[in-house]
Amino acid sequence: MSSVAKDEHGDSRLTDETGDRQLAAWEIASIVSSILIAEWIAASVAGGSRFIVALPITLAFAFMIVSHRLRNETLRDLGFRFDNFLQSGLLLLLPMVLVAVLCLALGRWFGGQTNFQRWHAGTPIIGQLALGFGWGLAQQYVLQGFINRRAQLILGKGWLSVLLVAAVFSALHLPNVWLVVATFTGGVVWSAVYQRAPNLFALAVSHSLMTWVIVSTLPPSALHHLRIGFKYFG
Repeated sequence: MSSVAKDEHGDSRLTDETGDRQLAAWEIASIVSSILIAEWIAASVAGGSRFIVALPITLAFAFMIVSHRLRNETLRDLGFRFDNFLQSGLLLLLPMVLVAVLCLALGRWFGGQTNFQRWHAGTPIIGQLALGFGWGLAQQYVLQGFINRRAQLILGKGWLSVLLVAAVFSALHLPNVWLVVATFTGGVVWSAVYQRAPNLFALAVSHSLMTWVIVSTLPPSALHHLRIGFKYFG
């Protein structure tokens, strides 16, 4: 009798875990679908209307917030914290230096000229980095605070979930080949660091700095002016 009860309890727990993994996969698919709709469908029919493009993105953020509430995830759990900022920053430092050196070398190979004012022309560098930080924080929240956490529910911590997050991030930058390569590389580094020291502020700083370096060193023609989705063909 005891054995039967134990088996039933084990089956119930296994069913719950399977259901949670399936739910997490559905959550990732929902967010990715919303972003793709904004990039490819809404952008093609918007006629310049930012409201139409922003609508699926707004719904995606609302969905994520509800999901966090239902799972009892706090801001600290997601990575909005400062206690591990230094740890995360140190983990990011070496990859950032290597990427910067590689970008400078590629820029010379492409025959381009380094221009640290190129990203937001006419805006002081500190302003460019501040804008990049805000945009990077939003992206890292979606990528790490939501998709990475759900990927870990499906595949656990480690390289499988890290590669899944990086693949999703790079796919959202199609059909811009160079951005796909850059975002997959960045996605691997950021996702791996997040799993060791979840700090979205440090990741946002890294995101901003790396975007600034890439834009400043590589020719705009090679990056296709950072266009993705339907706008890539515009």
